[in-house]
Amino acid sequence: MTDKKNPLTSYLVSPLALVISGVLSPVAFADDASIEVIEVHGQAQNKHLSLGSSEWLLTDLGVDFSAAGGMANLPVLNGLMGDRVAVLVDGAQINAACANQMNPPLSYISANQISSYKVIAGISPVSAGGDNIAGVIAVNSISPQYSESKQLGWHSGYVSAQYNTLDSGKKVGAGMRIASDVFSFNYQGAFSDANSYEDGNGDLVLDTLYRAQNHSLSAAMRDDKQELVVKLSHQKIPYQGFANQYMDMTDNTSYGAVAQYKRAFTNSELEAQLNWHSVKHEMGFFSAEKTGKMPMKTDAEDISTQLKWRLALDNNSQLLLAQEYHYMNIDDWWPAVEGSMMMGPNDYNNINNGRRQRIALLAEYESQLNTRWWLNAGIRFENVMTNTDDVQAYNAGMAAKEFNGQNKKQTDNLVDANVLINYQLSNNDELQIGLARKNRAPNLYERYSWGVGNMATTMIGWYGDGNGYIGNINLKPETAHTLSSTYTRMAKDDSWRISANAWVSDVNDYIDANIVRSFNRTALAANTRNVLMFNNLDATLYGVKLDAVLALHESKQYGSWSLKANISNTRGKRDDTNQPLYQIKPLQTQFAINQQVGRFENALTWQWVDSKTRVDSNRLENQTEQYHLLNLSSKASWDALTVSVDITNLLDEYYELPLGGVSIAEFKQDMSQGFNQLAGQGRSINLAMSYAF
Repeated sequence: MTDKKNPLTSYLVSPLALVISGVLSPVAFADDASIEVIEVHGQAQNKHLSLGSSEWLLTDLGVDFSAAGGMANLPVLNGLMGDRVAVLVDGAQINAACANQMNPPLSYISANQISSYKVIAGISPVSAGGDNIAGVIAVNSISPQYSESKQLGWHSGYVSAQYNTLDSGKKVGAGMRIASDVFSFNYQGAFSDANSYEDGNGDLVLDTLYRAQNHSLSAAMRDDKQELVVKLSHQKIPYQGFANQYMDMTDNTSYGAVAQYKRAFTNSELEAQLNWHSVKHEMGFFSAEKTGKMPMKTDAEDISTQLKWRLALDNNSQLLLAQEYHYMNIDDWWPAVEGSMMMGPNDYNNINNGRRQRIALLAEYESQLNTRWWLNAGIRFENVMTNTDDVQAYNAGMAAKEFNGQNKKQTDNLVDANVLINYQLSNNDELQIGLARKNRAPNLYERYSWGVGNMATTMIGWYGDGNGYIGNINLKPETAHTLSSTYTRMAKDDSWRISANAWVSDVNDYIDANIVRSFNRTALAANTRNVLMFNNLDATLYGVKLDAVLALHESKQYGSWSLKANISNTRGKRDDTNQPLYQIKPLQTQFAINQQVGRFENALTWQWVDSKTRVDSNRLENQTEQYHLLNLSSKASWDALTVSVDITNLLDEYYELPLGGVSIAEFKQDMSQGFNQLAGQGRSINLAMSYAF
């Protein structure tokens, strides 16, 4: 039966349908509750079997990724990436603290630590998060579980391990919980280590190795009306290669704390949250696969608070009032290199005491108007202030003096609004329509990266394109007006389901970049790159998505068989020249045949990605050829033990990543071939095991 309070309840049996319905609906989620429902329909899952990057969880909900490091790929929603996607970890919006965004929010949590996750692409309720135009990704590791005993004792635990043949990747995870009916204490940890992987031709894809560990400890207490949860976290990444950047990560050490409080009243609920996150980040060189001599350091701190008051107006409607505060402080400096005339004698101050403060107020109304109509409408006002102190160059330079002479404090007032409507046409089909205005203020690097030389500018940018970037203090916020519609129809016996979605976003003051000049470290024309300055322009993005699920066969002997298919296409262009925007993924399709018989689950997946011919000439973006990938997986589950074998890229096909950028590591070792596109992974056999106790 469809829950009229949440139009997505009926889609829990179809993870692919969540991709489409998440565009307009309040949440597209996979949590403990949904996992139980999925198991009933033959889609049993063991979330602890997932290790390493959370990328593999989120791709099933329609998220693409721009290649970066093994733990730091940047999410892309509806053709928009980077800070345009709001990423919340345990309810907190953490900022990337790196000129190359080597430590994006999702890099701070391992897949096995995630208890629930949701993706809201394009049109999101104002309560889901602000300062974004692409959508919201929220991952949560806080999920207190209690026992029925008054005595504190053992509750549950697990250990997981995985090995990948392609990169000799080793991943382990562990968790344990002790609890009573009032208290719950939980530990979650993960460790990953991988060498550089090989492509489909058997060639090493340089500088894709990494090592990382994550730890978290949470404590919760409750009574019949309230609950308090405190979580402490720590991450250590001693190294991580970034093939499409000029430098690598040589250390990322972070500590965090989250406190969440909830209290229920007769007709309302209060939620409060406090978050603190601190990181020390270093870039340099650590591997013979990409060499150099230049240190870069970043210290950053995030502090945020949230206060939400949810009022039940009647049995069918509620009002949410909320206030949020976000503050980021960052110091980004490049220590002088002893004996270098160019990189000395001073330390280079890239961002000196940079500050970014956001204060938001919002109101959101949600109602089940009648048996067919559901409505969500909200408005959000946000004040964003950015500032930084004076900087200095390695030596006496005019660029630093010019920057210091400018008024660096900038204030932006953002107004977000949305209307989401769900209309149940019949018991078997429904229509969803949404309209939203979303805003994003420039980040600190877009505004305050002041260097103009080739070396300084090529240290800035998270695009993996080999170009250099100059900041622009006078950048305006991006404002996107998005219209989206989804039609879903299902069989009366739930044997098939199909969804079709179309959307368009008109973005005013889209932050792109215009060419300032070109540079070339060699005499070969193929080695030319551009220096660009961030600027505002108008852009349009649009796309379509189709999603289908079909039950094929069910018998006691052969189990249940189902087919899942989706197709999506996204376009984006500058309005002034009609030039394609950077890193827009081409047409892609995917078909999966799934079987469950007894304790065994098997899947054969075929993915096809069209050639990428619409490219950004300003960034010298490469075209890529079409490719297809075949993946095979098998999993067996017992009461406590789950074992899986996956073969990815079964045919060992060579392909280039449309969103991969260029291989700077390869270019630095052999400059005669120019800037080639980063290649994808070849065939890998992945063995995994998880044991719960």
